[in-house]
Amino acid sequence: MASWLKWVLGILGGLILLVVLLLVGATLYINSHKAKVIALINTELNKNIDGSLSIGDMSPSFFRSFPGVSLSLKNVIVRDRKWTEHRHTLLDSKDFDVSVNAAALLHGTIDINHVDINDAAIDIYTDTSGYSNTSVFKKNKSKPKNPKDKGSTSAQLSRFNLHNVSLTIDNQHGGKLFKFDVNELNGKMDFPDSGWTAQVHMKVMSRSLAFNLSHGSFIKDKLIETDMVAGYNETSKKINIKSDNFNIAGDNFTLNALFAPAAKSMNFAFHLKVNQILWRNAASLVSANITKTLNKFNLDKPIDVTANIDGNFGGGEPLLYITATVKNNRLTVPGAVIDNCNFNGIFTNNYVKGKGLGDENSIIHFTKLSGSFKGIPFKVDTASVINLTTPIATGVLQANFPLTDMNELFAKVLRFNMGTADLLLHFRADIINLQLNKPYVAGNININNAEFTYLPNSLNLKKTSLSMQFTNGNLMLNNIRVQVGQSIVTMNGRADNLMNLYYNAPEKIVVDWNVNSPQIHLAEFLGIINRRKKAAVKSSAKGNSSNMVDQFTNVINKSQVNLNMQVANVHYNKFLATDAKAKLKLSEDGIEIKDIALKTSGGTLAIRGRIVQDDVANRFDVSTVISHVNIHDFFYAFNNFGITAPTYENLKGLLSAKAQLAGTFNGHGGILSQSLKGMVLLNLTDGALINFNPLKTAGKIAFPFRNLNNIQIPNLDAEFDINGRMITIKPMKLTSSVINADVAGVYGLDRGTDITMDVPLRNPKNDTTITDKEELKKKRYKGIVLHLAAKDDGTGKVKIGFNKDRKKDKEEE
Repeated sequence: MASWLKWVLGILGGLILLVVLLLVGATLYINSHKAKVIALINTELNKNIDGSLSIGDMSPSFFRSFPGVSLSLKNVIVRDRKWTEHRHTLLDSKDFDVSVNAAALLHGTIDINHVDINDAAIDIYTDTSGYSNTSVFKKNKSKPKNPKDKGSTSAQLSRFNLHNVSLTIDNQHGGKLFKFDVNELNGKMDFPDSGWTAQVHMKVMSRSLAFNLSHGSFIKDKLIETDMVAGYNETSKKINIKSDNFNIAGDNFTLNALFAPAAKSMNFAFHLKVNQILWRNAASLVSANITKTLNKFNLDKPIDVTANIDGNFGGGEPLLYITATVKNNRLTVPGAVIDNCNFNGIFTNNYVKGKGLGDENSIIHFTKLSGSFKGIPFKVDTASVINLTTPIATGVLQANFPLTDMNELFAKVLRFNMGTADLLLHFRADIINLQLNKPYVAGNININNAEFTYLPNSLNLKKTSLSMQFTNGNLMLNNIRVQVGQSIVTMNGRADNLMNLYYNAPEKIVVDWNVNSPQIHLAEFLGIINRRKKAAVKSSAKGNSSNMVDQFTNVINKSQVNLNMQVANVHYNKFLATDAKAKLKLSEDGIEIKDIALKTSGGTLAIRGRIVQDDVANRFDVSTVISHVNIHDFFYAFNNFGITAPTYENLKGLLSAKAQLAGTFNGHGGILSQSLKGMVLLNLTDGALINFNPLKTAGKIAFPFRNLNNIQIPNLDAEFDINGRMITIKPMKLTSSVINADVAGVYGLDRGTDITMDVPLRNPKNDTTITDKEELKKKRYKGIVLHLAAKDDGTGKVKIGFNKDRKKDKEEE
């Protein structure tokens, strides 16, 4: 070995030995004068901070991290000058270990091999005025750099470890609170020329991630475990973080985050993506106010979700943009379940740019929404819920399906046997307590070839079609065809202001119908006047039900209907009317007959009144005017009105009458005879009593030479009071070609008949040439007058005999 080399090596060895001795000496000195050194360090450090920094204990070690110097600090506490006011300690560490590479110091670089922080609490606090306890480091501003300085010293951190560390960022000024329990955080850093990079593994319990304290925390009490890579770029002054296994409470996300520490209060941007996360799990990651609402819904199968969150740690709402993809799922919403559900969903709190971030400017937007509700398939191309403070739902609903799919939905109201429905509706509605309120609907509903039963009235309809058009809050009903048995009806109608009244005031809904028909068989519509079989409807004080079917039933029961009808032929059993016109009003209470006019039996019939429907029976109260009907045909049409004798076969002439009648319908639309009450004024002209056997039998003895087969009645006026099955005949004078009679009394439909008859035996035929009324009156009672009585024998049979009571009356006179 050359002598010069020996000298060089010897000098280097001596220098190394000197450095080692100096380090060892320094270590020994610190250990032997620990209290003095700690006091000196505390004093020097406190000169450069705006507050206080204290180190409870210090343990240097040379050999443990050679060629580095390891320093273990115990009970390190950092507080700002206003700590006594807010009581938030910036750093309270029980164990703070730092290892510095001594060799790097020779190159002018502080190379920190590693930092270990254990059992510590970091509390970064900002009060409502914007003051932060981090100002503890802002006492002395850095001096301007001397141009003569050739270089500077930089610090580099190689490794860091945190265990059992509580981190709190409490920003009262910005209304934010971030709090984490760091179970484990390990990192390794490199320092290329562009900035630095880091690889980090962490296991952290998120206690609070509240961007707005009034709304609550995201990811509250959730364990986060991940491996991340991070980097800082000196040019862009931004920090990038990426992770492919950002695991939150067992669900694996991908994370891309960007921080701009140079910006005021640090801007941030998070992009999170997760495939196949359960709805309940996703709902638990957002703030409590949102979770409460989301938990009222559910999706059975996992969904795909992405979330972009942009904001500033200094204050204000972050910008949210969240998307979700749902395929072949089962969606549960309040009051309903949607099967085979598919949609793409977007949420953002920046619906209208420039109007701020928050619930008022939020929107939930759906595209390609499809599914089936109660077996009814539907599609909604686009739908939105705008403004989560006072939410409004909008969208376009499409559906095409067989009507039989609706049987489950309308089980209490309708039963469909066939037909199809086609819907295209634009809707808009307020949402109150997750229920639609004051809906606005525009569009069309078309029903074709329907056959169904309206269950409350057992009304069967077939070959039915209709077109419903919603516009400006009104409902137009066009091209409606209904067939019930042999009855065919075409209708057009409208309901104004329907959308405003449907939920809150259904009793104010008025539907105007124009009805035309070539023929109606009333017996096929008896369900309309039968007592309704009302289904129980859950409703609020205002009559509004949260259940769609219950609300529909509620509207049907409470709404009013005006009917303007024109019917060419009306059939009811043997009754036939032509050119019938009617104006009716149907309401919850029954049917108001404003006017019915028709032609029947060669004359006309007009009716007014009402039919009252309730849970007990259907009562009617009507006034009727009959003009010049053929009495034979009229009695035939109405089954002789329940009278057994005389019948329509015995009657001839033109009948006019006025009646005011009240009574009750039976369950088949017929009239309960015992319920009928009222009065009838009757006029018969050109009448005749033909082959009336009871009179013929009696007349063979009393009038053997008169024509009893055809008794002519030129004119007859009569008045009757009806009380159940008893008909009171007011005194009337019968003038005929065979016999004259004065009749009065009570006729019982089954029993109780008691009629008196004064019958002059004089043949009226002999007086046909007399035209003077006074003379006819005198002639009427000339000769023998029989006083007869027709009475019930107690069994319902009527027997005719002499009126003994009249004889007694005469004797008393």
